[in-house]
Amino acid sequence: MISTLDKIHILIADDDDDDVVLFNEALAELKMDNKLTSFKDGNDLMDYLKNPEIKLPHILFLDLNMPCKTGHECLKEIRANPRFNDVSIAIYSTSSSEKDIENTFVEGANIYIKKPNDFSKVKKIIKDVVNMNWQYQSSGLNKETFFYSL
Repeated sequence: MISTLDKIHILIADDDDDDVVLFNEALAELKMDNKLTSFKDGNDLMDYLKNPEIKLPHILFLDLNMPCKTGHECLKEIRANPRFNDVSIAIYSTSSSEKDIENTFVEGANIYIKKPNDFSKVKKIIKDVVNMNWQYQSSGLNKETFFYSL
């Protein structure tokens, strides 16, 4: 669980503007003290993360199907760098393909979330994910808890 003293630093990498707007509005309604930074493609995300001057995020919501560099490619690159070991990664995708779920589990994501279209469900997901005990979630990874379902 993220300390209530910390401003929650969240990144979202998603090329769908409507999904990012919905996410941002849901986050605003939850009235969490946060900083949200969004990226439209994997190259922009990775350029940002590679900057040694930035404060690393608490949570990255990562779409799989993005232009330039996919979410899978970003996930592999992030998990290959020990600097990002403490960054929690929530796959946030329209895909519910078993192959995508399996691959992202193996590649080191912390949780897999199928994007809902319903605003109240987006709010619930954000609230649940931000309040999750990430230390437990990271140390006890298993397939039964990897796929988030409402």
